[in-house]
Amino acid sequence: MARIRHDGPLIIGGGLAGLSAALEAAPVKALVVTPEPLLNACSSAWAQGGLAAALSPRDSAVLHAKDTEGAGAGLVEPEAARALTERGRETVEWLAALGAPFDRDETGGFSVSLEAAHSLPRVARVGGDGAGRAILSAVVAAARASKHVEIWEDGRLRGLIQDVDGRVRGALIERSGGRVDEVFAPAVVLATGGVGGLYEVTTNPSALRGEGLALAYAAGAEILDPEFVQFHPTAIDVGLDPAPLATEALRGEGARLIDGSGAYLLGTDADADLAPRDIVARVVHAARVDGRGAFLDATKAVGEAFPHEFPAVFSACMRAGLDPRVSPIPVAAAAHYHMGGIVADDEGRTTVPGLYAIGECAATGVHGANRLASNSLLEAGAFGRRAGRAAAQELQPAKAALKPTRASKDLPTEAMAELRAAMTRFAGVVRDEEGLSALIAVIDRLAKVHPEALVLTAARLIAEGALNRRESRGGHFRADYPDSLPTAAHTRMRLKLPVLEAT
Repeated sequence: MARIRHDGPLIIGGGLAGLSAALEAAPVKALVVTPEPLLNACSSAWAQGGLAAALSPRDSAVLHAKDTEGAGAGLVEPEAARALTERGRETVEWLAALGAPFDRDETGGFSVSLEAAHSLPRVARVGGDGAGRAILSAVVAAARASKHVEIWEDGRLRGLIQDVDGRVRGALIERSGGRVDEVFAPAVVLATGGVGGLYEVTTNPSALRGEGLALAYAAGAEILDPEFVQFHPTAIDVGLDPAPLATEALRGEGARLIDGSGAYLLGTDADADLAPRDIVARVVHAARVDGRGAFLDATKAVGEAFPHEFPAVFSACMRAGLDPRVSPIPVAAAAHYHMGGIVADDEGRTTVPGLYAIGECAATGVHGANRLASNSLLEAGAFGRRAGRAAAQELQPAKAALKPTRASKDLPTEAMAELRAAMTRFAGVVRDEEGLSALIAVIDRLAKVHPEALVLTAARLIAEGALNRRESRGGHFRADYPDSLPTAAHTRMRLKLPVLEAT
């Protein structure tokens, strides 16, 4: 085991949040660690819809914040929402300056589209449905060209190094070949993504399983609202893992959700299919459970324009032997985004000194119980940049005694498959006490055999949060408690750590 000292932020994750932080750390050197080559196994690159920002003359950051709060079902923190939406235009312009090829209108301004629960068109897109990969490609090119950014594309986070006072001092990083190194740094920035890989049906890279969330919890960080998982209602149901995504922008263009008989799932109103994602996901889920089936019909709304207006969706459908120009697309609700996560402010600071969290693994208060469409890329860029600047100001702390640190281990393939199936069945779109109790029993049984598997900690946080929230709110729906409580309240979780004395 090698010991490496890095005099700048150690950033775990190479998505939009992590690379934005790395770029903004300049001139301080940033070390980015990611388990696969950049653009691989990264949700940012898979985002289709775009980046939400108040870009049109009719729009404003105030209206954007109001929509954000409305979608969040009472749990969005207003100050955090404003901090996010006020940085919308500058974030888009910063990305455009790096080379992100946003679609433009006839005047040269940013072209914007309408997505669910937005009161106005405000989603900046790229090539119809290619925003994530195009934006991240520009940021990746900038990071590779930056002299102050070092990138390890074979490193996996296996543990956080803490001193006896609880400050994070670095991380255990497993490199190719299985060697585990100790990397010490003034600040560790977690940009480890979401939890979609904990579920059997997900639109996320299956490698994203909440391991950063679990390590932060084990280090004593406060965790907020882990039960709130957003299920995207229109994952393309062709038996693939992960499931390809049919972007919400299709419904913004007029595509409709229907059952097998052609009846509208959400009613005949023109905007019925643009309800918040939790509502649409439950309707799709119910139609499938009832045996009616669920399909996204874009044959009239998009039709022959599919190949150039929505090339990613078109390609995914054609690979599965389905032509969306003439046939409705079979869809299912799939785990898509984790609204909960590690408590962090808009500069990424967590409740543990030396530890930052940004992007989907963080809970900054801007998503509440149900994320507003396309706010995720905005948060990754806007707050990632702020975190990079803040983390770069951290100084290497004085020497101190360290807590013992053990490297985490993976859950074996068969056990992981069992966990994913149980998460989808019991902590999915619809939940109840019996199912969640059964899920916790599965986690307990697996943990006895595999106590160092971080995925079990992440799954337990979601399951226990869902069991304890005896109401339905946003992305969390309890069949046995279908109504919302009069007052919205956060779930807060924190591990009580033993106090160690220096030897």
